[in-house]
Amino acid sequence: MTRAGTCAFPHLEQLPESMPRDGAISITLEEGVPVFRASTAVLARIEALLRKQRTTGLAAKEEEELDRYEEIDDYLSHLNRVVRNLLQTN
Repeated sequence: MTRAGTCAFPHLEQLPESMPRDGAISITLEEGVPVFRASTAVLARIEALLRKQRTTGLAAKEEEELDRYEEIDDYLSHLNRVVRNLLQTN
């Protein structure tokens, strides 16, 4: 059995300045398993950055912000896989 303490989690260097500190992550249950996702507010900001990237391009600070959001998405995906795997082995 894998223990959460022995799993290598990605390391986040920093959070985007625009990311709300409250309500940034939503938790839902899917088949009794908690699933962690970015909130609708965070998803709206990501979509706005992606839209701007496609149309006019992003400033360096915005590119960095989008990179931070990508890291958070990777982190949440990893967390969801670990939780799902832990619950499947029990």
